[in-house]
Amino acid sequence: MSKKQSFYIQNDLIILFILFVCVSLLSIYNAQQLDQYNENFVLKQIVWFTIGVGIVAAIQYLDIEQIQKASVFIYGFGVLVLAVLLISPDAIAKPVNGAKSWFQLPGLSLQPAEFTKITTIIYMAAVIHSHKQKFERPTVKSDILMLVKILAVVGAPVFLIMQQPDFGTAMVYLFIAGMIIILSGIDWKIIMFLIVSISAVLGAVLGFIVKFPDLAKKIVGDDQAYQIDRIMTWFDPTQQTSDATWHFDQAFMALGSGQLFGKGLGTPQVNFPEAQTDFIFSIIGESFGFVGSALVIFLYFMLLYKLVTIGLAIYQHSPFASYICFGYLSMLLVHVFQNVGMAIGIMPVTGIPLLLISYGGSSVLSTMLGFGVIYRIAVENSIQNDYLFK
Repeated sequence: MSKKQSFYIQNDLIILFILFVCVSLLSIYNAQQLDQYNENFVLKQIVWFTIGVGIVAAIQYLDIEQIQKASVFIYGFGVLVLAVLLISPDAIAKPVNGAKSWFQLPGLSLQPAEFTKITTIIYMAAVIHSHKQKFERPTVKSDILMLVKILAVVGAPVFLIMQQPDFGTAMVYLFIAGMIIILSGIDWKIIMFLIVSISAVLGAVLGFIVKFPDLAKKIVGDDQAYQIDRIMTWFDPTQQTSDATWHFDQAFMALGSGQLFGKGLGTPQVNFPEAQTDFIFSIIGESFGFVGSALVIFLYFMLLYKLVTIGLAIYQHSPFASYICFGYLSMLLVHVFQNVGMAIGIMPVTGIPLLLISYGGSSVLSTMLGFGVIYRIAVENSIQNDYLFK
């Protein structure tokens, strides 16, 4: 194999991807053994991963500069699709659990907000890179301007997602933006002021909900009252009814019943909804025990570590690419923390999937879209390093 060809074989990323696919398929196989399911989720997941690999391969025909130039257009398209979703008739966008988050076409359901995460990350990276080129010597005024730009970029999709409404997904966008703001080089005084302000607002909101839950339900409306119940269950499950805590109780029971080494394949015993998606980590715990769960967490750690190394290495060649790496890292981090935290009871129940493992076309394809960009960045980093040491 020639050196030119070898640049496109990123062994560490390929191995990590294969391991995630294996974990995903084994976990979903166990989830579909529950009596409540009669679908072949494994076969569908294989289809999604196959299409995802095709997306990754197609992205390799682009270079980082082309992606940067197109960033504003793909971001605009993503926001436009979110807007179209809200005004689409129920025939193609029927509300599910009170949220209008999906395009439901014959044989296919897509959640635009999942894909817009990637387009927003790419455009935020482009905005930061462009701003830093314009203001080579940053000042407080220029840093505030960059902060406003970042918040404006993330604000448009978050506003539209809140209209669906989908509070959990909107929080993912804000976390990603927060991480990118911290890493963008904005003056720490501004960042600390922002952190303190946001913490104060969130604390006040949480305190109000806990102190006056009935009034909070009236404010959000009947369709979203269950969100208040989830927060109350998370805050103090002992004070809630069995109906309010049932999801958590069943998932926690499944996770704990696996003990050290798990029950093995094909032997799930605890039934709970969305086992193949939102609560896939509970299935992992039941099937493979503490050891298997720890290995999955370690697998994510290795991927996050790889993203850090790629992001730091490519910065001198392309700050734009570096910010994409850290944005993608932030997306993975918040999904893993929220999903696993939900399964073990330290986070409220939300519909946040465990990326690269949970079943779902939109989740898999959007994650693979981002993975394809990361893979291309790794390739270009290898090419730059080869030129550097010639």
